[in-house]
Amino acid sequence: MKNLIIGGVPEHFNLPWYLTLRDKEYHAKDINLRWRDFPGGTGRMCKALRNGEIDLAVILTEGIIRDIVKGNPSKIVQIFVASPLLWGIHVAENSNFSSVEELKGTHAAISRFGSGSHLMAYVNAEVMGWDTEQDLNFTVVNNLTGALEGLPRGEGDYFMWEKFTTKPYVDNGPLRRIGEVPTPWPCFVIAATNKILEKDADAVRDILDIINTTTREFKSIPSIDTMIANRYKQKPEDVTEWLSLTEWSQQNLTENQVDIIQGQLKKLDLIDNKVQADSILHSF
Repeated sequence: MKNLIIGGVPEHFNLPWYLTLRDKEYHAKDINLRWRDFPGGTGRMCKALRNGEIDLAVILTEGIIRDIVKGNPSKIVQIFVASPLLWGIHVAENSNFSSVEELKGTHAAISRFGSGSHLMAYVNAEVMGWDTEQDLNFTVVNNLTGALEGLPRGEGDYFMWEKFTTKPYVDNGPLRRIGEVPTPWPCFVIAATNKILEKDADAVRDILDIINTTTREFKSIPSIDTMIANRYKQKPEDVTEWLSLTEWSQQNLTENQVDIIQGQLKKLDLIDNKVQADSILHSF
C-alpha cells in the first residue's frame, strides 16, 4: 500500500477529506492517505511541501503560486474550492478601532510571512488605496490561536482570517469584525510535490477522483449542515450561509487565472517576475 500524507487547515472547507478518510475510501486504490493538520496555514504548508514533510496540500491559491514562483518544487493539480474566500478583518474586542480606514499604518497580525493572512493584507491595502510600503506593518502570531491571545494584549492591531472560522470568536469574544474582503480568485487548490508527481502520478489522480466524487455530492449529504455546525462549533444559520456561498471544483486553474493571480502578486511586489503557467500547473 502506498503511504502518502496530505496537509490542510483544520477548517470546515476540508470536511470532505475527513469523510473520505474516515470511510477508508483510498484503501480501495491501495493508498494509505494520512491527513495532517496545519493550524499555521499556508506559509507552514509551503515549508512542509518544500521539506518533503507532506506529499500534497490543500492550500490557498495565491500563497502556493507565490511559493512555486519562488522555487517551491510543487505544482497545482486541481482547484479544490472555486468560490472566493471571505476574509474577515478583525480587531480585539477591547480595541478602539471601529473601521478599516482607521487601520492604515497599523500592524497586521499574520500567521507567518508568505501566509494567506500576510498576502491578503496587501490585497486589502490595495482595495483601500494605501501605500503598501508605508502603510503596512506586520506582527507574526503563528496561527489563529496566537491572534486570539495576542490581539487583546496589543500584539498586532488587526487580523485577517476566514470569516466563518472566526465567527464564534466574534460572537463570543475576543474578536470584533469591522470589515471583510474576498479573494479575487478561487480560494483553495490542491498542490502536490514534483517528487510525488514524478514517482506516482497515478496515485495522485486516484486521490483526486475519490475526493471529487465526495465534493460533487457534498451539499446533498443528509444532515451535512448539522455535522458542520457540531464539528466546527458553528451556528446553524452561519453554516447555511456558508454552504450557499461555497462551491467546490473538480477542474484545474486555467492559464488565464494563473496569469491574473501572478499579475496581482507582482503588482503588490510579492513576486519579482511571472513564470509560465506550465511551471505552476500539472496536467494529467
